Amino acid sequence: MDQSFLLMLSTLLHLHNYLDPTISLLPSTPSSASSPSSASLNSPTSLLSSSSAAPLLFFTIASVLSFIASSRPNPTSPTSPTPTPTPPPPSSSDYSVSAFRAFSTDHIWSLEAPLRDAQWRSLYGLSHPVFTTIVDKLKPHIALSNLSLPSDYAVAMVLSRLCHGFSAKTLASRFSLEPYLVSKITNMVTRLLATKLYAEFIKIPVSRRRLIETTQAFEELTSLPNMCGAIDGSPIKLRRLPADQNFSTNYNCRFGYPSVLLQVVADNKKIFWDVCVKAPGGSDDASHFRDSLMYHRLTSGDVVWDNVINVRGHHVRPYIVGDWGYPLLSFLLTPFSPNGMGTPAQNLFDGMLMKGRSVVVDAIGLLKARWKILQDLNVGLSHAPQTIVACCVLHNLCQIAKEPEPEPLRDPDETGPAPNILDSEKSLCYYGESVRQALADDLHHRLPSR
Repeated sequence: MDQSFLLMLSTLLHLHNYLDPTISLLPSTPSSASSPSSASLNSPTSLLSSSSAAPLLFFTIASVLSFIASSRPNPTSPTSPTPTPTPPPPSSSDYSVSAFRAFSTDHIWSLEAPLRDAQWRSLYGLSHPVFTTIVDKLKPHIALSNLSLPSDYAVAMVLSRLCHGFSAKTLASRFSLEPYLVSKITNMVTRLLATKLYAEFIKIPVSRRRLIETTQAFEELTSLPNMCGAIDGSPIKLRRLPADQNFSTNYNCRFGYPSVLLQVVADNKKIFWDVCVKAPGGSDDASHFRDSLMYHRLTSGDVVWDNVINVRGHHVRPYIVGDWGYPLLSFLLTPFSPNGMGTPAQNLFDGMLMKGRSVVVDAIGLLKARWKILQDLNVGLSHAPQTIVACCVLHNLCQIAKEPEPEPLRDPDETGPAPNILDSEKSLCYYGESVRQALADDLHHRLPSR
């Protein structure tokens, strides 16, 4: 029984005894309860027929309190929570063309812009305006393929795969398509991104305005003048390789898993201005760099930066920076020492150079965090390069549009000896050494306390 009701009943008994002590509602002793006179006094009839108003008042109030107490929930017995219905797993109809059309044309425009873009990013890795830009640029090319699916639906499906790392089989079951068709659409869209949009969104900074903006931003970051980019390589893990043992060994990277090697050059905004995917994971950064188109363009004079400055009597053209895994050249400067064993001026230079290099490390980390398929690439080896380059194009679109940056996914630190200098590179290396020392001395002169 409710404790509060018992307390109220006890209070009423005391009140009754105070008002009419001649009539007892409860027997005082067992012997008195056995006598006929006591029984008649304690019967309901005698109580109701009593000349005193106290018994009737007592039973009226007690009845009301009993009703109130019985209607209240018992606090000592916890109420069992109402079970929350488990939503059914999404069916293939949720990913149909009609469902996508309803979502992209009706539902999405009923939301406020921040909520709309957040929902779109959770599905496709980028905001709705960036998505529509991609669709508008690819639509004419997709139309030539005679694809039976709408262009925006095909692009959405591929972005979903790149963003979440879905396999073709998983995506096929979700969209009620055959896995071979999902692979075909993925190959088509990534090929278009890697070819048709590459030249528009991945560009070497050759225009004077962009070059000056980039070098000034790097100088604010590092205090080193005329730096225009940072280079680095990163292995992209492959889920599967051909069964040939020798073939697989060549693709094992320094971290022990099969991969292909990605090389990028990034500016201060973490935007890639050169991308190369030509080497298996077992290659070193220097070999991959020497096999890249950018290396041949820079060594042949095809790309000439005319923003020349004078540093302690040396003509310093714009240059990129890399770690000690790359060769020291006139257009690629590397640290003096990987372990801080140089002079104070050299150590100061190395610290600032590595600070500039950090932008490309962050850019690669953002790339892998945004497009999770690059964490475990589940496409055929022949389509791996175009898929990686497509993700780099998408990364640049996100950076240009100032999309939110996820937490970067960083590679482990690298170790290893500096590469040998080729005979054809000796003059470039000699010039690079003199420029590097001049920059170090000038930096130490301007920032002696660091």
